[in-house]
Formats: sequence, C-alpha cells, structure tokens
Amino acid sequence: MTIIMKGKAVVDKIQEEVRLKVNILKKQDKYPKLGIIRLGNNPGDRSYEKSIVKNCENLGIQTYIIRRDPSINTYELVKIIEKLNKDSSISGILIFMPLPSHIDEKIIRNTIDPNKDVDCIHPLNLAKVLEGDLNGFVPCTPKAAMEILIYYDMNLEGKSLVIINRSTVVGKPLAMMLLEKDATVTICHSKTKNLKAIIKNADIVVTALGNANYFDKDYFSSESILVDIGTSVDENKKLSGDIDYDDTYDMVKAITPVPGGVGRVTTSILLKHVVDAYRKMDK
Repeated sequence: MTIIMKGKAVVDKIQEEVRLKVNILKKQDKYPKLGIIRLGNNPGDRSYEKSIVKNCENLGIQTYIIRRDPSINTYELVKIIEKLNKDSSISGILIFMPLPSHIDEKIIRNTIDPNKDVDCIHPLNLAKVLEGDLNGFVPCTPKAAMEILIYYDMNLEGKSLVIINRSTVVGKPLAMMLLEKDATVTICHSKTKNLKAIIKNADIVVTALGNANYFDKDYFSSESILVDIGTSVDENKKLSGDIDYDDTYDMVKAITPVPGGVGRVTTSILLKHVVDAYRKMDK
C-alpha cells in the first residue's frame, strides 16, 4: 500500500517546538516578529501570505506586512529592506520571490541582513549551505522536503535520488542536504537527456518544475518515493503538483500530496527560523 506522506504530522511536530519557544519568550514579554515584503497581487503570493499570517497568529508570532506596487524600483526596495534591517523589533525578513524583472535581484539579496534572512536568500547564507554547513538558516522549501523524508523514515543513505530543479533556492541546496545524508544525487533540468529513464531508475524523486501534472505513472516504478514540491494550477483551475497524483499515487511506494504536502511544512520551517533568529538577537 502506498504511503501518503502528508505534511500535517510534520507540521504538528515543528509547531509544537516553536510554540514552546514562543511561550518561554512571552513570559519575558518578548515577541518574535516577521517582516513580510510583497510586491503586486499574485494569487499564489497572496495565498502564501495569508497562510503565514494565520500560522503566526496561532503560534504567537507578530507580523509586519509591507505591500508595494510591482513598479517599485530597486533603490526604493533597498530602502524598505534597510529599514527592516535596522528595526530591532523585527527578527526575520521574508521577501516574496521572484521579483519583477526590472529589479536587480542580486542587490536585493545582498541588502537583507544575513541574521534576519529567514528564507536564506543572502549569498553568505547560501554559501554556507553549499559548503555543507546546515547549522544556520537554510532555504525553507528544500528543508521541508528533507523533514518529510526524515519523518516518514525514508532511508537516504546510499540511495539514488533525482532532483528536477537546479535553482539556488531549491535544487542546489537540497542536493547539499541530501549529500550530508550520504545519498547519491543527480540534478536534472530542461536540457537533461533521457529524463524518463533517469527518473524511473531512481529510488527517490523530488520534483520542483511548476508544471501541473507533468509527470504521469510512466515515469515511475512501484518502488519510487516521490516528493512533489511543484505547485501550479491545472487546466481545471485546481492547485496541482508536478506529478499527476490521481494517475500515480496507488502504484508507487510513497508520495506527497499537493496541496497538503511540502507546502504546509515550508511555512512551519519559516516560522521556526523567525523564532530562532529572535533568540540569537536576544543573546
């Protein structure tokens, strides 16, 4: 029988840890706060923001939201980030990505205070991850994928693992996390040849393509363990993952659902980072 690797159990575990830390701080009249910067009204961003705020309220974490028109320029966005950097009440900063094409993302990534960079976009924090140092902030999405695999006791040592994403926010940091667990990692992308054969021969497949229902059951075997990070809207305007869940879920060894899988855990990882950042500031 297929193991459905739902995010809720993992979320409950992480949030219980966060709640305990927040309650200790509350007794000292101390409150972690997340500063959120969102440009425009992308439905996915709005949904993510709503989820973050709701979870913050449930855990006792404060939020400060800055919304701006996407026509804002790089200099104006830098000033906003610098203000949050200097604000001692803000323990974590989240900037919704990707940014509009006219904004210099490299400048923005270098502007955020590394100590408040709870989603790990600053080059210094990313460099630590790529060097195998996972003790600081790590990108929340790949960390969520790892937490799910660990929670459901999926052995990684020596396993063949394929990641379909080569970005610095998902594919590359996830590869480093998996290498630390002694997995054998292959990163695939749009130019990869014989993709179907590579995927079918893997023990574990992590997809982050953002193309609804792209992979059907023909890509996998009965022993495949599938972690679906991709989220997009299918032709029926339904939120879907990269993997055609209905076509695949009953013939593989394990799979994460979309929604209800990695995304739920990602938010909890983010909030854990906010609290951990506050505790470091408070020392």
